[in-house]
Amino acid sequence: MRSVPVILHLHSTFDLGGKEARATRLMNAFGDRARHVVVSSMPGRYGARDRIDPGIDYEIAQDPPPLTGKPSVARFDAIARFMRGFDLVLTYNWGAIDGVMARRVFRNGAPPLVHHEDGFNEDEAGGLKRERNLYRRFALGAAHALAVPSRKLERIALDIWKQPRVKVHRIANGIATAPYAQEPEAGAIPGLVRKPGEIVIGSVAGLRAVKDLPQLVRAAGGLSARFRLVIVGEGPERAAIEAAAMAMGIDDRVVLPGFLDRPYRYMRHFDLLALSSRSEQFPISVVEAMAAGLPVVAPPVGDVADMVAPENAPFVMEHHGEVRLRDAMQVLATNPDLRIAIGAANRAKAVAEYDESAMIARYAALYENAMGRPGTLI
Repeated sequence: MRSVPVILHLHSTFDLGGKEARATRLMNAFGDRARHVVVSSMPGRYGARDRIDPGIDYEIAQDPPPLTGKPSVARFDAIARFMRGFDLVLTYNWGAIDGVMARRVFRNGAPPLVHHEDGFNEDEAGGLKRERNLYRRFALGAAHALAVPSRKLERIALDIWKQPRVKVHRIANGIATAPYAQEPEAGAIPGLVRKPGEIVIGSVAGLRAVKDLPQLVRAAGGLSARFRLVIVGEGPERAAIEAAAMAMGIDDRVVLPGFLDRPYRYMRHFDLLALSSRSEQFPISVVEAMAAGLPVVAPPVGDVADMVAPENAPFVMEHHGEVRLRDAMQVLATNPDLRIAIGAANRAKAVAEYDESAMIARYAALYENAMGRPGTLI
């Protein structure tokens, strides 16, 4: 047995998002107690590697077998052979589910595998696909465990994917909450110049259709308050967001700075965080906003209503819609004392329940148990 386990990570994409931020944070926390090999099912999508600390022993796999494509015995055999020789395989989301299926089809010599599901893209935002549910149900029989961050995904895993209770592990996403209490860095958001009397509405998300950010722009455009809307992130929906801002006549009040790392540097420049997504599970941006002492406005997605403090609950809407989103933002935009009170309650809950120390310990224990090597990673 090797003294240091070698872990293979099969990602749907390794561009930076919530699951990639968590995966790299765990790699950093494990330090020199593990080696890592990373694969993205989308060629060239390795932007999250910048979050891996110097000194972490990792590599990007060269010429791995494709993780997506038409199912075939030959492709599953190639994936299974590639996985052999590792001490643990970690697979992430639908884009890497064929790694799980390959282990189901070719069990001999296969290392233990833990699958992670963090949510759904545009193609399942409106409802899960029956054929994918059946595929997941069958493939996941080969996994040692299934890790999910939200209660909603936990229910799906148990009731729809029919996984046994003992296999499903709900582990809430966590962050280092302490830095979010610091004053934000001046100039941390390029292009943001707050004018007197303005509030700053922030959103942090990949600019993808499932986030429905044009809806957020339209909702902000209906506010009877002086505001600046900052949407931090990159993605293919940038032009649609800009078009919505132009149509509402607020293009001079919408700031799109692109991706910004280390959110604690800028989160407290916002007065509130707003989501408009059609699908979320346990969004890390909500935890970051809570740690920064902000109120959150959001549609009824994922676990957001349970994540925030009770004081914030009225601002997690019962239904989707830009009018409801506008009205919720309007109340907070015009009531600074309410923003402060809700933000303080959110900060207290984030520190108590979502600090990363508990998350790291639970993932380390799960992975160690899968390998049969307790005390290996932390």
